[in-house]
Amino acid sequence: MRDDGTLDDPYAPSSPTAETEEFTSAERTTAASRLRAYARDLSGRRRAQVALATGVVCCLGLAAVVQVRDQDAGAQSREKTAGVELAERAERQAASRGLDRSAAPSATPSASTTPADPDATPRARKVAPAKPTRPAPVAGLDKAQMENAEAIVRAGRKMGVPRRGLVIAVATAMQESNLYNVASGVLPESQDYPHQGVGWDHDSVGLFQQRSSSGWGPVGRLMDPEFATRQFLTALEQVPGWEQMRLTDAAQAVQVSAYPEYYQQHEWRATRVVDAIAPTGR
Repeated sequence: MRDDGTLDDPYAPSSPTAETEEFTSAERTTAASRLRAYARDLSGRRRAQVALATGVVCCLGLAAVVQVRDQDAGAQSREKTAGVELAERAERQAASRGLDRSAAPSATPSASTTPADPDATPRARKVAPAKPTRPAPVAGLDKAQMENAEAIVRAGRKMGVPRRGLVIAVATAMQESNLYNVASGVLPESQDYPHQGVGWDHDSVGLFQQRSSSGWGPVGRLMDPEFATRQFLTALEQVPGWEQMRLTDAAQAVQVSAYPEYYQQHEWRATRVVDAIAPTGR
């Protein structure tokens, strides 16, 4: 009730001045404190959220890097494994080809078999034939005489002359020229060819002292031991029954010498020389 006797209306609005003064003085400080506390709390939560977000991002980046490295390592491992498998496969294939090359080809190929690869067929190794060793001189001959005897035997074997004919030819050359390739002093042109001495028995030349004037052949050819041997053996094979004759008779039938018996003395030496150059059975 007011002083004037009027009752206060409880539902009437209070004085705005009083309420404002009361809020300003009492609650302003509290509200400001709460606002500052809220701001600090909000700022702290935001910093925590930012830190958390930053940590999450860092963790995700690290996980991504680790994953990429793991993928690279896995890829390298797979490549290495694939390389090893390829190498092992190539080695198995090479070994298989090696076995195919060493296997003997089938004698009766079936219709289902494919043609053999020419490269897979083993080839025989080409071995150079060993050079025959030249026999040492025998029967009192020197090196030059032995080489001339070899020329006679070699030419006769090329012609297919029996062994008896080789012995007769060597014995004849022993008597005629002492197994030297002799030129003639009467035929100076014979000295233009390789020779091992000079004789003066008319125009006789070479190992068998054959005369060009008698139809044995050109002087230059008669100075060749192989040609001279062929001429002698060709004439010998035209003598009927020469293989059954005595050596001296067979030689004389070809040479027509003034000393027909002289050839016989050389038979044993000639036989030994031929045996040394061409052993029996070879």
